Amino acid sequence: MKSRISCFVVAIAVAALCLWAPDSRAQAPGTPGTPYPDMPAIAPIGVRIGKYLDVPASARGPAVDPAKGYRLQDLGGGLYMITDNAYQSMFLVYDKGVVVIDTPPNYAKHLPEAIAEVSGGSKPITHVIYSHSHIDHIGGTKGLGGHPAIIAQEETLKLLQRAKDPNRPLPTVTFKDRYTLHVGTSVLELSYHGNGHQPGNIFISAPAQRVLMVVDVVFPGWMPFRRFAVAKDVDGAIAQVDEIRKLDWDTLVGGHVERTGTHADVDMQAEFYSDVTKAAADALASTQPGAGMNPADASNAWAVFDDYIDRVALKCVNTVTPKWQTKLAAFDAWIWDQCYAREQSLRIE
Repeated sequence: MKSRISCFVVAIAVAALCLWAPDSRAQAPGTPGTPYPDMPAIAPIGVRIGKYLDVPASARGPAVDPAKGYRLQDLGGGLYMITDNAYQSMFLVYDKGVVVIDTPPNYAKHLPEAIAEVSGGSKPITHVIYSHSHIDHIGGTKGLGGHPAIIAQEETLKLLQRAKDPNRPLPTVTFKDRYTLHVGTSVLELSYHGNGHQPGNIFISAPAQRVLMVVDVVFPGWMPFRRFAVAKDVDGAIAQVDEIRKLDWDTLVGGHVERTGTHADVDMQAEFYSDVTKAAADALASTQPGAGMNPADASNAWAVFDDYIDRVALKCVNTVTPKWQTKLAAFDAWIWDQCYAREQSLRIE
């Protein structure tokens, strides 16, 4: 696919020879022209959607009591998921205290209340585990107070040293590949599987409870967040979805959306990623750079790129929409982003 880059060099020289249908309306440079042929019904990036597609019932989770601001799900053996139905994290209650796994600022202030709700009183937070360095998942850590041991993968430490954010205290314990935490009679197994969503993003397994937590990689029942959840390595993120499929667990905590996940959810996301990959690859191979452009822009290399990439993404969106728009919640919110991200990763990485 990377060989397509050479097409642009040729395209700049021959764009003026491509078919071009001039717009009869006078237009100022830089303003919208005639829409691309076969423009999808789903609004592209930058165009406000009047009413988003309805969220399928299969993507919904139990409601959150607005007076509380959070919901708990008992995962067994002292392990709980806490969520506001947008973010998810976990905590593990054991005889001497609590291990908190991520501290989303959206509801971190409720963590002591939630812990007291299930433990029957106040227990100290002895450990905090960072899934990765992003502030939306661990930015509530300082507000918890105390002096817990903070555990993270070594790449997370590097990123937090650079961030210098007082709300995300630096890890006090780091590891490279694997780390096992024993507290009371409970065990949590942490492992690093390489770059995908972000360097340092880890898998957190509670084997006794048959629970796996991997944040920002799988979104049960929902379209993944924009651009493969802003993955630093798109192919790495896709590979991690396949890796999650092969592991032995019953319940997946993904860090976002309304409910926990199942193997069927992971299979669905893997299938969606496969379809987007094929659609983007086919569009890259079948789209002619410069076709239909204004000949006056033939020497503008960035204009040729922009037009080509738009038409590749358009084909990708049109290809995957019929199958997926009713299967994944918020499909219309991010499908353009996914196609733009996948064409880019296939074309240059």
